[in-house]
Amino acid sequence: MRLLFVMDPAETMTADKDTSFAFIRGAQALGHQVWHATPRDIELEGRTVLAEARPIRVSESAPYVSLGAPERLRVAELSAVFIRKDPPFDVDYLHLTQLLDLAREHTLIINDPRGLQAANEKLFTFQFAEHMPTTIVSCHRDRIHEFVKQVGGRAVIKPLDGAGGMGVLALSQDDPNARAIVDVITREGRELALVQAFQPAVREGDKRVILLDGAPLGAILRVPRADDIRANIHVGGRVEPTELTPEESALVATVGPRLAALGLYFVGLDLIGGRLIEVNVTSPTGIQELARHLGRPVEQDVIRWVEQRTS
Repeated sequence: MRLLFVMDPAETMTADKDTSFAFIRGAQALGHQVWHATPRDIELEGRTVLAEARPIRVSESAPYVSLGAPERLRVAELSAVFIRKDPPFDVDYLHLTQLLDLAREHTLIINDPRGLQAANEKLFTFQFAEHMPTTIVSCHRDRIHEFVKQVGGRAVIKPLDGAGGMGVLALSQDDPNARAIVDVITREGRELALVQAFQPAVREGDKRVILLDGAPLGAILRVPRADDIRANIHVGGRVEPTELTPEESALVATVGPRLAALGLYFVGLDLIGGRLIEVNVTSPTGIQELARHLGRPVEQDVIRWVEQRTS
């Protein structure tokens, strides 16, 4: 196959943690050709989507990433494109999906541009509100403070376009900083924020469930530091092996097929205490940690799935 990864600059990848690095490594191991491009390297001539891309190889030892000379590729002639640009989903990200949408009838795109446009990672979770903790989205500061009281005086607030735990803050009714926190996250009432009842089970961990085409590849447990409520790996959360409970498996069986139907094939669900917290669709992480816990290269499962879909 000929695969293109549209993502952040290649040198930003971390060899032992980055899921995109693992995908490229898995594609190499299975004998496929791989190219790298950033969003600004995607262009349009008429209806022809082009990529100014560079061949890429990765290695387990330094230098971890090697790039070749730029080549001008027709996206419609590629086997698949992985959109792995990290959030935020801003105007530039929207334009990227709109460009690649013109190639989706010819080339498998993971995740589908239209699915990415439809699924804000915070708001899309409300499609499955019956599985969520008590949550509101509002820019009205008095409403947010009243909600914190209603849920027992403790909540979590986060911006709608954040990622990786950035902007996620604890809200306590008796915290003298509470009003300042709400002012900062809502930009003094001008922007929407998501506010959720605090989940004490976060101390035990945030379960990341990795889905491929609607079915679970497996799960990892991200446990926050003692001095933080965020369990994200890059802010210090440690990773432990875990399994899905029967109740969590039932939740995934409900959510997974609806995601796959939108072309959201590679997805990370975040669960705390069996409740759905977030649906990660832009550049989900965790596959390297899952592979280490399972003792096999899980990333190759994804590449083999692409082989089957494009054969």
